[in-house]
Amino acid sequence: MGKMSGKVVLITGGARGQGRSHAVRMAEEGADVILTDICEDFELVDYDGATPEDMAETVKLVEKTGQRCLSYQADARDVNEMRRVVDEAVAELGRLDTVIINHGISSRHSVESEGADEIWDLIVDVNLSSVFKVVRAVVPHMKENGGSILVTASAAALVPLYGNTAYAAAKHGLIGLVKTLAAELADYWIRVNAVCPTAVNTPLFMNEAHIRAFCGDDPSKTYADMEWPSQTLNLLPVPWIEPDAVSSAMLYLASDDARFVTGVALPVDAGMTSQPPGVTPFIGKRLWELSQ
Repeated sequence: MGKMSGKVVLITGGARGQGRSHAVRMAEEGADVILTDICEDFELVDYDGATPEDMAETVKLVEKTGQRCLSYQADARDVNEMRRVVDEAVAELGRLDTVIINHGISSRHSVESEGADEIWDLIVDVNLSSVFKVVRAVVPHMKENGGSILVTASAAALVPLYGNTAYAAAKHGLIGLVKTLAAELADYWIRVNAVCPTAVNTPLFMNEAHIRAFCGDDPSKTYADMEWPSQTLNLLPVPWIEPDAVSSAMLYLASDDARFVTGVALPVDAGMTSQPPGVTPFIGKRLWELSQ
């Protein structure tokens, strides 16, 4: 038996990236899966959004494990739409035990950027306000039997970022939301926790905008050129992590192994939020090598 045998898990932003990884891991551990994703591009975002084809591929990967998978193209910003989807899915699968609120977007900007007001409104709406709306949609289905609500925050929920003002502010807001929900829902045995990854190898981070941010406007630069400057974010000598590392944290928090864990913000960040002042040993060594 897997750690999630007999459970039903809902995952927003489930079409690709971390959402796909979480869906497959939960299914491998015995859960049936409900996926939602808007599967559209955002005009103010620098990279392409997920597609219905991405969602179909995730469904296929989940069903390959032998578990059931329902998928819905839905906008998490619309609480009525999310209620309809959740009601329909729970009516078919019979229960709801874990909710992974995983969707999110990023668009690099500063407080002085052109269009900063519109970017702020969009990112705060998607990355913070809609998380609250998803919780509103799922809690009625979890109150009787309890369960686990997990929120994909970010290392940027715990430390500031350059050039990503709205993203960092919204992610910081998620920690306050998670801790408050953990207090409000504890009587129902609904645990609420956040996972805070460093940069992850998904389209939200691996895109042309981040190549420019780390490497300048030279069009010849590639992801390989981004590795060293990305690695400066972390204590451990890695430029980014793979989605499966985040999925392992989600599985722990969703399972009975964490049955007494609630209200935490768990970093899975290669040490990004624990860096002492100065430069990391890795960066010091690299600077010395470059000076020779």
